[in-house]
Amino acid sequence: MPRAANEVMQSILFSTVLDAVEALKGVAKGVPNNLLREIQRIHPNTTFEDLPPELQQAIATSVRAAFTRLLKEGYSVNPSGSAPPRPPVTRHGGPGGGGPRQGRGPGRGPRPGGGRPGGGGKPGGKPPRKPQS
Repeated sequence: MPRAANEVMQSILFSTVLDAVEALKGVAKGVPNNLLREIQRIHPNTTFEDLPPELQQAIATSVRAAFTRLLKEGYSVNPSGSAPPRPPVTRHGGPGGGGPRQGRGPGRGPRPGGGRPGGGGKPGGKPPRKPQS
């Protein structure tokens, strides 16, 4: 029975996190204080290059394994530029246009009062000044 994409991705991410923790433990060489220091060095602005080489290698390995696993589960992984092009959508109608107002009832014509719900005229602002005499 095929698994949902959500389940597959959750499993992949869980494995990746476990691999990353193991890599950090390896960097710390089993010393708890060193492990804590390595973890505290990671923050939201950390880049991939800022990570220890062992952790970089673990992440790279997990990414390769994730793609392999997705392919085995039957999901396709395409490069960003290889998706089939979609037909252009025009303003009136679906793909290819089909002309204005296709599939609609007769037009209603313009709204009374200039098309604005307040009766038209200038929107908002100050009323015009009366000339001084």
